[in-house]
Amino acid sequence: MSRIQLALNVDDLDAAVAFYSTFFGTEPAKRRPGYANFAIEEPPLKLVLIEGGGEPGTINHLGVEVFSTAAVADASARLQDAGLMTDVEHETTCCYAVQDKVWVSGPDGSRWEVYTVLADASDEDSLGCAPGSCTTAVADDASTPVGATPASSCC
Repeated sequence: MSRIQLALNVDDLDAAVAFYSTFFGTEPAKRRPGYANFAIEEPPLKLVLIEGGGEPGTINHLGVEVFSTAAVADASARLQDAGLMTDVEHETTCCYAVQDKVWVSGPDGSRWEVYTVLADASDEDSLGCAPGSCTTAVADDASTPVGATPASSCC
């Protein structure tokens, strides 16, 4: 099983959390300064709210949350086999979680990630995690084609 991730830029996190809590009938699964995410069961959706990450009301990035590193590796291989440029990250800490992920860009430049959460990360480990500032513990340079672009944001 997997679910679509939609990461939105917001200018008022408290107002956004109040609205989406009411709209989806659930509270955030995780809330940190400038960040909240909802793990919505129906419809299957990971909604991420990023305060100050860009123009309010715009998409920060898109993704598919999967539930194993093997599923990330399968997606990476499938995307690379199709000729798409990928950016693979292993054990990257961002958005208050340790994750394995692969990034691709759509034809319009929209950034998509396929990712799995390996562990929760402390606030101290995630400080400075904002669009363009994710850090990667182990890079998989061999699987990243020449010309691949780094992740522009994370979650």
